[in-house]
Amino acid sequence: MTFTSASPPGLDRAVAHCQDVTREHSKTFYLGSRFFPAAQRRAVWAVYAACRDGDDTVDELSGHAAQLGLDQWWTRVQGAFAGRPGDHPIDMALAWAAREYPIPLSAFAELHEGLRMDLSGHEYHSMADLILYCRRVAGVVGFMIAPVSGYSGGERTLHAALMLGQAMQLTNILRDVGEDLTRRRVYLPSELLAEFRVSRADLERGVVTPEYRALMRHLSALAREWYAEGRQGIPCLHGSARLAVATAARAYEGILDDLARNDFDNFGRRAHVSGPRKLMMLPQAWWELRTAPAPLT
Repeated sequence: MTFTSASPPGLDRAVAHCQDVTREHSKTFYLGSRFFPAAQRRAVWAVYAACRDGDDTVDELSGHAAQLGLDQWWTRVQGAFAGRPGDHPIDMALAWAAREYPIPLSAFAELHEGLRMDLSGHEYHSMADLILYCRRVAGVVGFMIAPVSGYSGGERTLHAALMLGQAMQLTNILRDVGEDLTRRRVYLPSELLAEFRVSRADLERGVVTPEYRALMRHLSALAREWYAEGRQGIPCLHGSARLAVATAARAYEGILDDLARNDFDNFGRRAHVSGPRKLMMLPQAWWELRTAPAPLT
């Protein structure tokens, strides 16, 4: 798709850059995005790239540089929503997407707060702490994507979109326990660790004990509950966006299957879903949509 002559100069290249970012950093999200209609697909890429840009800032920088970078990212996002994007291609693409679709700036504001939690060394004591983090850094992405696809069902559909994003983030956390430890981040709540008799020292040693497996099964089950709740909103999305989101959700939940097959060892091996397995999930996602209950009203 080439934008019209009324589009800002360089918009095609800006969106192509966002496409590359999406394809490089999330093959699962990218696979799902391919089922959106052309214009919506490009808006989804812009949203993903903007979110990823903020996430990379807090993951790849440290100390004052990370804080400065996150402040600059938030200023750039606000500028894009105000129609004053800078020269960065992500800013230009996001400004176009925010102009074409009713994407709420408030969702990016929540994401900003979630990223600040990473920089502040926030400690997770309770499940409420973890749920808040999952909401801020991923759940609110549902609030960004739903307006791009169009939807019915009002707040109930948005709540389902929130739950689906939270399920994906909890999946990320379970997949990346070992990787996050290298950044000195532990998202598993201390109250839950105590309940399952798993110590911080156990985590640091990378020991997969029976207690740790029980903890992983518990959180995996919670993530699956969130996926189930989130899927209730997919039939309310408009057009081919339903298959796009259903495909991404099914592939992402497959990470939990792979984690279980590896006996919940997420210290030495990163759970994943291969490309061929993702393609094999497409008929299942399509069939789920065909047999889904009536959309929320």
